[in-house]
Amino acid sequence: MLVTALVLAAAPGAAADSAPADPGLPSSPVTVTADSLPTVQIDGVVWQQAVIGDTVYAVGKFSAARPAGAPAGTQTTPRKNILAFSLSTGKLITTFTASLNAQGLAVAASPDRKRLYVGGDFTQVNGHAVRKVVALDAATGAVIPGWAPPMSGSVRAIVATPDTVYLGGAFTTVGSASRSRLAAVRASDGALLAWQPAAHGGRVNALVLAPDRSKIVVGGAFTTLNGSSDPGFGLGAVDAVSGRNLATPANKLVRNAGTYAAVTSLSSDGTSWYGTAFLLVSGGGTGNLEGSFAANWQDLAITWIDDCRGDSHSIFASSTAVYKAGHSHDCGKIDGFPESDPRSWHRALAYSKAAAGTLTRPSSRLPSFLGQPMPTLLVWFPDLDTGTATGQNQGPWTVAGNDQYVVMGGEFLNVNLRGQQGLARFAVSSLAPNREGPRSSAASTQPVLASPSTGTISINWQANWDRDSSRLTYKLYRDGKIISTRTVSSRFWYRPSMQFLDSVAAGTTHDYKLVANDAFGNAMTSPTVSLKAK
Repeated sequence: MLVTALVLAAAPGAAADSAPADPGLPSSPVTVTADSLPTVQIDGVVWQQAVIGDTVYAVGKFSAARPAGAPAGTQTTPRKNILAFSLSTGKLITTFTASLNAQGLAVAASPDRKRLYVGGDFTQVNGHAVRKVVALDAATGAVIPGWAPPMSGSVRAIVATPDTVYLGGAFTTVGSASRSRLAAVRASDGALLAWQPAAHGGRVNALVLAPDRSKIVVGGAFTTLNGSSDPGFGLGAVDAVSGRNLATPANKLVRNAGTYAAVTSLSSDGTSWYGTAFLLVSGGGTGNLEGSFAANWQDLAITWIDDCRGDSHSIFASSTAVYKAGHSHDCGKIDGFPESDPRSWHRALAYSKAAAGTLTRPSSRLPSFLGQPMPTLLVWFPDLDTGTATGQNQGPWTVAGNDQYVVMGGEFLNVNLRGQQGLARFAVSSLAPNREGPRSSAASTQPVLASPSTGTISINWQANWDRDSSRLTYKLYRDGKIISTRTVSSRFWYRPSMQFLDSVAAGTTHDYKLVANDAFGNAMTSPTVSLKAK
């Protein structure tokens, strides 16, 4: 007889991972695996990425690239603040040779995928004088001549249509024309257009364009947008032609702005749009969210809130799941991992695209989102550590991808406890090695035996856990033969205890071992233990 008892935390919601039992359920979609694939490395920080076909463009602050597996300072290729690599192989694309003389902060593709728009702090690209923004040939990295908007400050956000390139950042003028952190230029020649919504009180961090190109959602640290703080307190939508404010119900819920709070990123999958937020409570930040959110394009209203604690930096949605880069340390509000002591951070997370429940737990530190819909926290827990490039004790800053791959960029030094600096790739199970298996040591999950009565041996053990599998199968062996098989759901913070009561002949001695394996055959085998029955 097998008995399962719950320990450590309440049972999580739906089991969703790289091989869910029912991938058709909105609450349990398929994710990429947690296997870290070989990927080119950098020696600094990646701030943003863009994907065009099989090419990933990464911009940031770095000076050299090196192959996967190469220690820092070895086998380097000069790459100044921008590079391109293959999404499918992870290898540096040597024919793309653009070079920025200062950090790149934003990168976006033109709709025809032939151009790459790059923004940042730079004043030279490939030796050509520019002013914080440039258009490049997507194949070679060559500067597109005659396209040179003269921005007065850094460009941190870019979205493009065939005719117009929209820019956001910290600038206040374009040439001699006043533009308060938002501007639009002509795609053909970079000439300034009349569009001029004004963001005041802080910079613009992010822009996302509606699928019909009629409106743009703006995110950042600004406290007003066109003079309004609702919408406009860190978040608001504007008309893509006139620049006037549009009703943005999402800003009634998500309100992060000022010196120590902001909306940090925005993205869209064509159906919904998504955002992430930052809040420094100890600094007196004026905000209410450290996690992420999803909203619809129809009326710009929230569809779910991820109320995890710990700042969030970037968000990407594939056709099945939503991926986030940040440093969450408490996802208890959404039935995820609780705060630990000492604190631990989980810098790469995944969520369901659909709402799967309601927030019911109040917060002691921040305003609560009680009654709002929440997503499912999926079982995808690759381990990305912190780096030193920025001095901010962060790991990943950006996430992007497509329906087969997810790419993380930042300043991390290791992925899954192995050297992999600044860039990381993950793939769906059909393209991945699927080698991430049960994580807890064999010794820590070995069976504990007792003989409570004549002819009975009780075998007790605690569930294991896996970075990308929510369900593990446990095979219990007695004297080399399987006597019990059971599949149980677990997480790193939720590991049920199990017991099997074995009937044997009185006074006989028996050997027991336990094998835990995931859906891909990765297994952890316990030591063999023995006991003589009463």
